[in-house]
Amino acid sequence: MQQFDDAFIQIFEAENHRLFRYLDRISGDPDLAADLVQEAFIRLYRRGAMPDRPGIWLITVALNLFRNVRSTSTRRNRLLTEAWTGGALATESPGPVPLPESGESSEQVRRALGGLSHRDQQMLLLRAEGYSYHEIATVLSLNEASIGTLLARAKRAFRDAYEECRSASG
Repeated sequence: MQQFDDAFIQIFEAENHRLFRYLDRISGDPDLAADLVQEAFIRLYRRGAMPDRPGIWLITVALNLFRNVRSTSTRRNRLLTEAWTGGALATESPGPVPLPESGESSEQVRRALGGLSHRDQQMLLLRAEGYSYHEIATVLSLNEASIGTLLARAKRAFRDAYEECRSASG
């Protein structure tokens, strides 16, 4: 058990921050990202044995947890929207919250990312966190040989979407 504990500490120190940054970027919610990272490490600890590739195992578990949260949230929002439009929750809605000047660029990045396909978003964010082509291919169930081409296309799509966001706001 001591050997597992030592390996767990090592993988925690190696992957914790990278996993958090990825989940924070994809979710836009640091609290949710922290919860998902914690849950992924809890599941690894409860497993009691290291998988062959613990980094890939952790990102896969965390991504599945995120998908579950997003699916539940989407379902909940749809139900609330239906109730609200039906008058059950009709109240005066507040006006839009103005974005702070300093956050304008990060908001444009988030909007540009939001305009990409889910796969392109994940590929770009995983790569930005330093995941290898092999790790990206494994996590997203893609052919490793196609990752370079897919990433190049995703980067081009992001640049185009970002320029469009900048033009629209400027």
